[in-house]
Amino acid sequence: MAPESEIASRIRTALAEHLKRDPSRIRPQDDLRKDLGLDSLAMIELLFKIEEAFDLEIPNDDLSQIATVGDVAAYVEQRLHGTPTAARPAAAAPKAVEAAPRPAARRVPVAAPAERAPLKATKRAAVAKKKGSRKG
Repeated sequence: MAPESEIASRIRTALAEHLKRDPSRIRPQDDLRKDLGLDSLAMIELLFKIEEAFDLEIPNDDLSQIATVGDVAAYVEQRLHGTPTAARPAAAAPKAVEAAPRPAARRVPVAAPAERAPLKATKRAAVAKKKGSRKG
């Protein structure tokens, strides 16, 4: 088994804290929805935390690429380093159609900070609403 990258370790630890689980019980092949029980709002909350922790913007169109813990780590590593990770287990690899890179013409440019502000505010509001509903 390949050693876990620092990024993958940070993501797994953050997930464990969020889910109140032992980090050793969260595996790269775990499906975020099916195995860990994240709903769509929890997914947004998770991605918001990842954006802040790694100082990057995850476009909503990229959410379809992220299904497992390993997918999250691979996506962040690719965005930060520009190279895909080899740590993803073969069983969790996406189908060839999903793994194919998008043509350059279809890529969406990263928005300027002023343009991203409404999206981040929406994500923050969703997170705050979820946290508020848990307290009551």
